[in-house]
Amino acid sequence: MKSAEPQAANEAFEPARAVSWYESSARARVALLLDPGSFVEFIGPEQREVSPHLRVFDLPEQFDDGIVVGRGLLAGKPVFVAAQEGRFMGGAFGEVHGAKLTGLLHAARDLGSIPVLILFDTGGVRLQEANAGELAIAEIMRAVVEARLADAPVVGLIGGRAGCYGGGGLIAACCSALAVSEQGRIAVSGPEVIETNRGVEEFDSHDRALVWRTMGGKHRRLLGAAQTFVDDTVEAFREAALRFLAQPSHLGPRALQAEQSRLEDRLRRFGACGDAVDIWRAEGVPEPEAVPELPADQFIALADKVRRPSHDDR
Repeated sequence: MKSAEPQAANEAFEPARAVSWYESSARARVALLLDPGSFVEFIGPEQREVSPHLRVFDLPEQFDDGIVVGRGLLAGKPVFVAAQEGRFMGGAFGEVHGAKLTGLLHAARDLGSIPVLILFDTGGVRLQEANAGELAIAEIMRAVVEARLADAPVVGLIGGRAGCYGGGGLIAACCSALAVSEQGRIAVSGPEVIETNRGVEEFDSHDRALVWRTMGGKHRRLLGAAQTFVDDTVEAFREAALRFLAQPSHLGPRALQAEQSRLEDRLRRFGACGDAVDIWRAEGVPEPEAVPELPADQFIALADKVRRPSHDDR
């Protein structure tokens, strides 16, 4: 009877991985992504490390300040993991929130070779903690680079409700590799920010089709900004993470030079394009207007055929 219990628990666990990544909470994503029962949280709920700034504005606090950090096992191998909760203040960065992620990355740097999984779900920096949040972004970016220089891969998984905006987009660009679903929008400035600063003629934030084809996962994959596109399931993100961690990842001058060349080429080739569809057409994508409606499996097959060099190509 004892030998059957783990098998039964595993059978119950496996189908759960088919749940929607987009619909899941940060804690559910961590629990389903990692091996069953392996996650150990650092700075748990009982310690109540909450933001000292939100109460000044009479805003609600959360016991983990909107980010879960800890260690666990992925297919039996140790990993560090951080998961942002997009349902608390849009997963925005503040002082405590940022410090928890920075500390996790420093642990990876100091121990060396232990990968870090960052489950992005953020709208950027909290306006109520602007200075502290911006400083946190800079510290996290440096910590990502330091971890990678110590041969600790830093993998970003993006498919949450808030997307990956503002400083989150900058941090994601520093990662070893990114897996993104269609829901995983990535941009430095959000639609409303662009419209407010440049006008509706520049970007209509109410045009949801425009937002998704400009910032959504499909476009980021076709541009080479994300290494893989996955369906909206925990299992798909888990498989992508395992593939990334099985590949060599080293940050050095050649990698930085290759990334600079890729960005220069992207600007040269697409700088005059007025819409994502124009870029897809220039990429040689057949029937580019149909891309937004493609199911995940069909899009993955398409993206593999028209694959552009990505920032992880060495």
